[in-house]
Amino acid sequence: MGLFTKKPIDKLLLDSADGERSLKRTLSAGNLVALGIGAIIGAGLFVRTAAAAANNAGPSVTIGFIVAAIGCALAGLCYAEFASMIPIAGSAYTYSYATMGELVAWIIGWDLVLEYAVGAATVGIAWSEYLNKLLEMFGMRVSFEWSHSPFEVFKDSAGVMHHGMMNVPALFIIFMLTLLLIRGTKESAVVNGIIVISKVSIVILFIVLGWGYMNPVNHEHYIPAASIYTDSQGVNHNYGGIWGILGAAGVVFFAFIGFDAVSTAAQEAKNPKKDMPIGILGSLVICTILYILFAHVLTGVANVNDFRTAGKEASVAYAIKTYMAGYGWLANLVTVAILFGFSSVILVMLMGQSRVFYSMSRDGLVPKMFSDLHPKYSTPYKSNWIFLVLVGGFAAFVPGDIVGDMTSIGTLFAFILVCAGVWILRITNPEIKRQFRVPLVPVVSILGIVVCGAMIAGLGWTNWARLGGWLLIGLVIYFTYSKKNSKLR
Repeated sequence: MGLFTKKPIDKLLLDSADGERSLKRTLSAGNLVALGIGAIIGAGLFVRTAAAAANNAGPSVTIGFIVAAIGCALAGLCYAEFASMIPIAGSAYTYSYATMGELVAWIIGWDLVLEYAVGAATVGIAWSEYLNKLLEMFGMRVSFEWSHSPFEVFKDSAGVMHHGMMNVPALFIIFMLTLLLIRGTKESAVVNGIIVISKVSIVILFIVLGWGYMNPVNHEHYIPAASIYTDSQGVNHNYGGIWGILGAAGVVFFAFIGFDAVSTAAQEAKNPKKDMPIGILGSLVICTILYILFAHVLTGVANVNDFRTAGKEASVAYAIKTYMAGYGWLANLVTVAILFGFSSVILVMLMGQSRVFYSMSRDGLVPKMFSDLHPKYSTPYKSNWIFLVLVGGFAAFVPGDIVGDMTSIGTLFAFILVCAGVWILRITNPEIKRQFRVPLVPVVSILGIVVCGAMIAGLGWTNWARLGGWLLIGLVIYFTYSKKNSKLR
């Protein structure tokens, strides 16, 4: 059997019906929408919005959100068709196995480690930073040594150098959320639902209260004239014009990462053929509307220069404290919302990673321990423990900026393969029942590939090199272990 041998659809569906080794179907459409919102609203909205406005597009960052949302929507339609047709855990990995063969499936499964595992660790590090901002409200903080990696140093006002030892808060939050995932997907969804309600309420509160504090001057040149902006690190950015908007779209794309994680829970949905399209597209629509309104208000309350200087970090809290007199309490709530947001993003990313490796393990491409289920909770607990060590180790001992935009490039790569997969399966298996059908195939598939490919191009050659190196490691593992142990072979 060749490297591009496909896994038959009927075998995929048969595997999902294996009672003893099957995940519990406990999630409703509402749970899935909440999971999607929980994964999407987080670091991207609260951090990347101001960065894109400062470096790329000014107030027209809202248009950048629309461009990024179009790319996500095109891929989301394809995800929805797959999830309603093949309601199996594993997301893009499973879909690729059925349409493009084993080698491509392995590549995308390995690539998803970048999106989920590395992404969870990166957000865990950001969670640690914002925890200190919260503690500072009460006159406390975790010392630099125990909230930063060994590779980071800091010189205080007295000229004393501090060296990081271990990021304890980042490891702590990953450990606690891993325990929650082992306890059960339903319980995780309930906690995630509470978090989602909290942070969405605060986002809406900022939009409503901030609307009256917008300064029309800040939106006078909504699409700035094209120019080159050099940031404080000496990096040049295309600012304004069409290239500025496209650059902003690439930056804020990070804010949409997570909606595809809904598809990894297909095998735990009560009625996947109906619930998966609602969960994927519903969460994407809700978040896009919130993003555009939020960005419009934020760039109206504060100006671009604020986001380049004093308001560069914790930009939302800065805008509130500086321009919205009497709403200091809202700035504090935003900090809490950011912590909630980061927590739910980590939760869904950890769940997504364990479900991808669950599927890969059942196919024999990674060891059996990744698909062993807890005797009481029916969750892949061994996989959760293994990823706790890997993700926790990264979060505790590696600086957060070491991976750059690798999470984004990994996700976009997965999107391209899913868009292509829907088109391929329409040709090779037109007889399969599809509860949800993507309209205008192959037009939607081609547009999805083009838009996501354009955003990858905008991420630069350094990220291409990192992705190439990561995939090379994955290919070594495939040819030394996975190829020999594949159950399909």
